[in-house]
Amino acid sequence: MSLGTVDGMVSRRVAVIIEDDADIRNLLEAIMGQAGFVCYTAATGSEGIASIREHEPIVTTLDISLPGIDGFEVARQIRAFSSTYIIMLSARDEEIDTLMGLDAGADDYLTKPFRPRELRARIEAMLRRYHLPPVGTPEPTSAGPNDARAIKANDQLLDPEGGPGGDDTGWLSHNGLRINADMWLCTLDGAPVELTRSEFDLLLAIMEGNRRVISKDALALELRGDATTGYVNDSDRRAVEVHMANLRRKLNDPVGAPRYVETVRGVGYRLAQSQG
Repeated sequence: MSLGTVDGMVSRRVAVIIEDDADIRNLLEAIMGQAGFVCYTAATGSEGIASIREHEPIVTTLDISLPGIDGFEVARQIRAFSSTYIIMLSARDEEIDTLMGLDAGADDYLTKPFRPRELRARIEAMLRRYHLPPVGTPEPTSAGPNDARAIKANDQLLDPEGGPGGDDTGWLSHNGLRINADMWLCTLDGAPVELTRSEFDLLLAIMEGNRRVISKDALALELRGDATTGYVNDSDRRAVEVHMANLRRKLNDPVGAPRYVETVRGVGYRLAQSQG
């Protein structure tokens, strides 16, 4: 996986808005514009996919009820080539719809009608997670062209004894799995692994935690950008479970015989035991 950087610089902000309702599309464009994003809009899924390919946004808002292909399928197609942070928007408020959206590749899910302040807060949390400048900060003129290539800074390296191996290049290693937060790279037995931003964050938290058990609540707060505080509900926990299931599938890591992520029933997750 590579979310990349350009000479160590955080690139300028770009957002793609995929929404067929013109009024909502204009509202989203205004909200994102106030947050410092250059916005590109699309009224259909196919137009949105093309726009993401062209502009490589940091964040994408995606309506579910689109003409032609629906938002779930659009998310799946986006995930085939992009790590953009997907916020799925829908008037459907059933838990199954949220889980379907996350399973399709979305990072976050917001029901309509939504409050602009809530969307803005989620965007700000996403920016904190990836160590981008605060909302309202002018764009650096030396930034690179690709908004999906943001840095997530991580200064901590673990002690190799008894846990994931660390070295001066910023890599964490465990059973052939390697992850680098600074370069946004993940490899498995030398081959790159394409992860969503949420999957990457979960794996990084598990790797950093070594054999310490990390609760679903703590992981949910990590995904929201809240370091230690905040309310966590059942939907938040289920979202962690969905992202973790997707991560395991990509790592070919069965629950019954884990090589990387071990489930501690009723509590959370921890790094599996070292092999060899």
